[in-house]
Amino acid sequence: MNHRHSTLVLLLAALTVLFAACERPRPLVEQRGYRGLGIEENRNPRTLARQVAANAPPAVIPALPAGDAPRAADVYQNVQVLRDLSLPEFTRVMLAITAWVAPPDQSCGYCHEGEMSADTRYTKRVARRMLSMVRDVNSHWQSHVGATGVTCYTCHRGQPVPAEVWFTGVPAVPHGLLGDRAGQNAPALAAGMSSLPTDPLTPFLVEGRSIRVGSATALPTGDRHSIKETEWTYAFMMNISQSLGVNCTYCHNSRAFRDWDQSNPARAKAWYGIQMARTLNHDYLLPLADTFPANRKGPAGDVAKIGCATCHQGVYKPLFGEQMAKEYPELQGDRTPPPAPAAEPAPAAAATASTR
Repeated sequence: MNHRHSTLVLLLAALTVLFAACERPRPLVEQRGYRGLGIEENRNPRTLARQVAANAPPAVIPALPAGDAPRAADVYQNVQVLRDLSLPEFTRVMLAITAWVAPPDQSCGYCHEGEMSADTRYTKRVARRMLSMVRDVNSHWQSHVGATGVTCYTCHRGQPVPAEVWFTGVPAVPHGLLGDRAGQNAPALAAGMSSLPTDPLTPFLVEGRSIRVGSATALPTGDRHSIKETEWTYAFMMNISQSLGVNCTYCHNSRAFRDWDQSNPARAKAWYGIQMARTLNHDYLLPLADTFPANRKGPAGDVAKIGCATCHQGVYKPLFGEQMAKEYPELQGDRTPPPAPAAEPAPAAAATASTR
């Protein structure tokens, strides 16, 4: 009896291992490259259905007729970013931001307190920088966002704090004789639950390190890189894969990861996205270190920063490519007409003929 019981347990264990990797229903397979190279995307229809439901864009607030309405900056005090908007346009954007970002129980009070023009709340000062960032992305980073663009909702999804911001990792120090792990060999969510470095984002999205793995030459010549750099790169790539909900072949040809000529066009888009995230962190997020209170900072005392997951949130295109930005031209960029060129000075009067 005991023997039969043991056999049954072993059989069940074997079946569990055998079918653990199986998915139901059959995955959707999309060929993304030349045949025979395995450049394809596999998606589970059940997971895809949940992602579509979670990435439904909010209803668009109808545009208000502008007519001959004055500019908001001429009506309200202390308008610093949206100075080019008419009063109806400004009102529409404020209503949208309230729906996209503010908690339902606070509404305008999430950023404003007392006199609307006052900068009392830190949330208002942060929101002002974020509006500048949104306009910057839509105006200068089409190389990554294309015509889709971004709005506040792209990251916030109706929450005051985006769900997918990140802070500098603080490696855990185990008790005992092992000492400090130095960020190594501890499964980390940011590294796709791999035992790679626990903070793969800081080296590339803050420090600006080059993403390198293997040498391009047979000998360790000038382009040799360390094992730690290689581990950082793999952890960062796993973070990107998880952020976009894709596998490696979404960008790379797996037989030649480093070769750009054999890569998919998505790799160039991703390269620009890395440059964009790094630039936005330095230009907009890191300078807010003295603005955010302590309870809004990470374990290392740093401010929240953006990565691929902040906008994408598990899908290859944020909101599956919904072009929300085109519905809000107020966020496309500063539309203040450039100043008229200064009038050229009148030519000097002709010199009178000299008398001799």
